[in-house]
Amino acid sequence: MRKRDHNVFTNAASLLICGLLAGVVVAAAAFPAVAMSGLAAKAGAETFGALPKELTVARAPQISYLLANDSKTPLATLYDENRRDVKLADISPYMQKAIIAAEDHDFYKHNGVDLNGIARAFVNNQSGANSQQGASTLTMQYVRLAIAYSATHPADVVAATEDTSERKLREMKLALQVDKEFSKDEILTRYLNLASFGNGAYGIFAASQVYFGKSPKNLKIEEAALLAGMVKAPTTNDPTTRSGYPLALDRRNYVIDNMVKTNAITQQEADAAKAVKLVVKDKRTPNGCVATNQKDWGFFCDYFYRWWLGQETFGSTTYDRERRLKSGGYTITTTLDVQAQNGADRAVRKNLGVNSKAARMVAAIEPGTGRVRALSVNRNFKIDDPKKPQNKYSSDPKKAKKKIRGNYPNTVNPLLSGGQGIAGYQAGSTFKMFTMVAALEKGVPLAYQINSPAEFKSEYIVEQNSPAACAGTHFYCPKNASASMAGVHNMWTAFGNSVNTYFVPLEQQVGAENVIKAAQKLGITFRSSDDARRATKEGGANQWGAFTLGVSATTPLELANAYATLAADGKFCEPIPVQQIKDPEGNKLDVANPRCEQRISTEVARAAVDAARCPVGDRSSVSKCSGATARNVRGIVGKPVAGKSGTTDGEKTSALVAMTKQFAVAGIMADPDWPQTNQQMGHDTPTGINPAVYQTLRDAMKGKPGIEFTPPNGKIINGDQRSIPNVKCQSVDSARGELKEAGFSVVVSDNKVSSDCPAGTAAGTSPDGRTIKGGVVTIEVSSGGGTPANGGNTPGNPPGRPPGN
Repeated sequence: MRKRDHNVFTNAASLLICGLLAGVVVAAAAFPAVAMSGLAAKAGAETFGALPKELTVARAPQISYLLANDSKTPLATLYDENRRDVKLADISPYMQKAIIAAEDHDFYKHNGVDLNGIARAFVNNQSGANSQQGASTLTMQYVRLAIAYSATHPADVVAATEDTSERKLREMKLALQVDKEFSKDEILTRYLNLASFGNGAYGIFAASQVYFGKSPKNLKIEEAALLAGMVKAPTTNDPTTRSGYPLALDRRNYVIDNMVKTNAITQQEADAAKAVKLVVKDKRTPNGCVATNQKDWGFFCDYFYRWWLGQETFGSTTYDRERRLKSGGYTITTTLDVQAQNGADRAVRKNLGVNSKAARMVAAIEPGTGRVRALSVNRNFKIDDPKKPQNKYSSDPKKAKKKIRGNYPNTVNPLLSGGQGIAGYQAGSTFKMFTMVAALEKGVPLAYQINSPAEFKSEYIVEQNSPAACAGTHFYCPKNASASMAGVHNMWTAFGNSVNTYFVPLEQQVGAENVIKAAQKLGITFRSSDDARRATKEGGANQWGAFTLGVSATTPLELANAYATLAADGKFCEPIPVQQIKDPEGNKLDVANPRCEQRISTEVARAAVDAARCPVGDRSSVSKCSGATARNVRGIVGKPVAGKSGTTDGEKTSALVAMTKQFAVAGIMADPDWPQTNQQMGHDTPTGINPAVYQTLRDAMKGKPGIEFTPPNGKIINGDQRSIPNVKCQSVDSARGELKEAGFSVVVSDNKVSSDCPAGTAAGTSPDGRTIKGGVVTIEVSSGGGTPANGGNTPGNPPGRPPGN
């Protein structure tokens, strides 16, 4: 702030004269008969002296800008008032001269109060002339605006703008003080940044954008004159309306003529400017997430908006935080990756439009930072107009009967991130990952084998005779998707084939409560009251046998982040939609940094990811994959990839997670209006969830290098290896007993093999040699009349591998 030097005598004289003139003005208003008396002057001087001497100036509301992660692609603008402060150097000289010509010819000559103008206006107004004259200088007008914007109570705003002598007196005294504290150029800049220009444009930056679509630095004479002419009556002189257009044109030409009088331009320049046809754009600056730069980016914008409202650093209440966002003038670089977001937008809508009851929802997040790169769903982010609704009646028959409309094609509900009544959706077998993580944490290795039957009778108790119970019992009895899945599996093969009767017994072994804790460590929350209760000790967490099959609700964003934590070697990062936040002065706010912590050990995370490569058709040097539920993902993405598919009973929802080291993409397909939908949600079909996920990941990875996942090592792969007793040619019962005594789980094969042992005896074991402690050992039964193929315990299976791997 630069103070200008003033002559002491001049300042004192100004104050005295203003006080006396003010006395005349006030007295004339209240007691016309004594307007020119000494009593009036004395009363005015005393009143003037009692007025405040300092102006409190609060920053006027500023527009906030959201940008994509490249710091240049516009995402959205949010504001209470469309205003962006600019420096005088960024304002056209024509604009500076036009506002002076329109409002205050002697701006650079007076000390904030135009004494001649006050006297002239007083004489004119007391003479009974038809036209009333004002005497407000630009400095006084600035004072009036500053008081209104700094007011903390509505009454103060009224007092700052009401047409009273008291208000004029206060403006005069404060204008003198402002003129002492600021240079003329500073006052002019502040005024141009504060003034209203109509049509939601506050300040010269917004006005230039709204009416001419350009920077204020590039305003021409006729454009500057139009804007300068509007500040007195922006509604009356609105050039975008039929009635206001001719008035605005007349006012523009009036200002141009005054610019000649003030020697700002020549008469020739004035004539040329007045000859230009008045054309305005009337392009209001978009406001909010329903008006994003790309129409499909509204869901990401809304996620950012909700995130901001949840950050206490921006205010103690959500109201304070919202006001700060919409008036703070921030430039916010979000985490939105344009390439990934556009890929997701194309993928979720391909072959499945916005009018579908089924919502294809995809979230992409960056492992190791938590930065949310894309959020997309085949819906319009739009408030459905209740007067002309586009939304169809809810797909829930009960709601439709009551004529309640659903969430399609338009919605502003947080379908992808949850909240506001959105608890999430069942993600099916993608939750088997949490059982695997809990088991690995307990020391169970990837090679751990379980003989998985077609139907597993668990120890978990469910309602008697429920569809999930074993016939005639109250025990939970899960089955596999197909009978062919039965057999001996390890974690690689069970995860790749999504074998229910492997993961439920594994969950039973490590404890359902520990599986739930693993899910929570990876970021899964329980928004549903039923789920939240079941996840507690009191709610029977240890009896939640179906948890591993994904019966708890989650969201695409949570699911993507859970898998991203594993891709980041166990480092959990809170999902975050911002990379950088700058205030109007360019200072960075320290609130956009990743918020991460190690939640899972590195080796456990790497082991879990290694098994997760199997379902999507990938594998590492140590993987023992067999079977894949989404085998084509690796070929389509073309980079090292891991993930898992999931389906619920009746295919009411479908899910797929696919991830590289750079992106974790999770997709869920469901009906948000009716969880018990009778529609089947597909997987690898044109309208299913799989294409939406792998196409998003493929497009996000274009131009980026493929990075290998680090394979696990040590005991977490094969565990504690033990020698398998040689039971060749023993009776099956004898062989079973010896193997059990050695600590193995024993299975007798139904298929007989040719062997030199007597028929019906043990021909050998699979595997032979060594396997993990407690692992499954299969007794091969001899059919007689042959010779072992390799002279060992069993034909053809290398140590540690079950049949078929």
